[in-house]
Amino acid sequence: MMTQSTPHILLINPWIHDFAAYDFWAKPMGLLTLAGQLRALGIRLSYIDCLNRFHPRAAQSDPAARYGRGPYLKTRIARPIGLQDVPRRYSRYGIKPQWFEADLLNLKPPDLVLVTSLMTYWYPGVRETIEHIRSVFPQTPIVLGGIYARLCAEHARKHSGADHVAVDPAETILESLLQKFTGFSASATVDPNDLDTYPYPAFDLQTTINYIPLLTTRGCPFNCAYCASHFLEPRRLLRSPESVIEEISYWHHRHGTRDFVLYDDAFLVDAGRHAVPILEGICRSGLNLRFHTPNALHIRGIDATTARLMHQAGFTTLRLGLETAEFDQRQELDRKVSQGEFKRAADCLIKAGFNKNQVGAYLLVGLPDQKITAIEHSIQTVIDCGLTPVPAYYTPIPHTALWPKAVAASRYDIASDPIFTNNAVLPCRQDPFSWEMITRLKELAAG
Repeated sequence: MMTQSTPHILLINPWIHDFAAYDFWAKPMGLLTLAGQLRALGIRLSYIDCLNRFHPRAAQSDPAARYGRGPYLKTRIARPIGLQDVPRRYSRYGIKPQWFEADLLNLKPPDLVLVTSLMTYWYPGVRETIEHIRSVFPQTPIVLGGIYARLCAEHARKHSGADHVAVDPAETILESLLQKFTGFSASATVDPNDLDTYPYPAFDLQTTINYIPLLTTRGCPFNCAYCASHFLEPRRLLRSPESVIEEISYWHHRHGTRDFVLYDDAFLVDAGRHAVPILEGICRSGLNLRFHTPNALHIRGIDATTARLMHQAGFTTLRLGLETAEFDQRQELDRKVSQGEFKRAADCLIKAGFNKNQVGAYLLVGLPDQKITAIEHSIQTVIDCGLTPVPAYYTPIPHTALWPKAVAASRYDIASDPIFTNNAVLPCRQDPFSWEMITRLKELAAG
């Protein structure tokens, strides 16, 4: 009886092309989750991270500095066509092209290459990455997945250079992709409706583990006008608290990890059933850990109990999804929080022992038709509550309720090319980009 050969699959996290980029706890969790599933099938894996800050040929840096955050290596490149008037430097962020080529040449030719993607306007970095892969492995099929691929599928088919663009969640089409491109037949090892059946993401494929992203839930019960989370994952799925505690313990004891980063969109929703048991389990473990929430916490879920437990568990960096303090006019954006709920949450966090340097409230800047006075009011409201305002520059996203309004308001033809949705150029303002407003807001936010 003939046995099928095990394929070799190469997974790649591509370069970023942008005016600015920084590792604010950014890891390709979807790609590494897929790697964990492939490993469970017995697939031979290779992994190259074009954003690897700890590449063997890079200057040495302390992985634990800034709780794992840090600058990417960058190389200045030409600004994209249509954005030459923006008075900012444009760069490739990540390892040098010659390092990437050498890493590719060191591998045995793969049977399939899987490339992920994130921000839609980063697609030039994806395209350049695929060009380099193609130059070394011209016969190997390349599949592109990730957020850009799913939000801008037709654009990705035309411009990425990939052989196939995956528009469905990877775990739902993994077996068919393997069969189509490698001839390998495999049975599913995970139940897409049960997060507890998923193997841990293959973070050990990285050259350095300086923090671990955690996903304790998928999906978000809200459908905010500016956010594509509900489009990308319309279901709400929760892991059991026990499985989350087990994973935290695994990475801490096996790799000495102290910093954990919550990637959940709505960790504190229905906190009594989910977040509270997890936080209590962390506290009972006695582990000396730090937790960070760059994806923002749901403000309505913060009360005296959750604030106390987060502080006791070692939560160190908190970000809150406030978005605006124009509470009487926020119905077009979301219905997540009222003025009273925000003030109550701020008071609970301060009483629990958090200080303003630990707790920041995200405020959207650059929304269609947004007045500068509204942003200034929101900044002052956050300061008055004893927290730190954190400007979050708005990116227009296809498949969101706010997209048509953004298309109408933008000085660019953002529907024609994702490059024009880059939040660094404030695409929904009619006036050309200027440092004056950004500097003004930074000064206000700094108090």
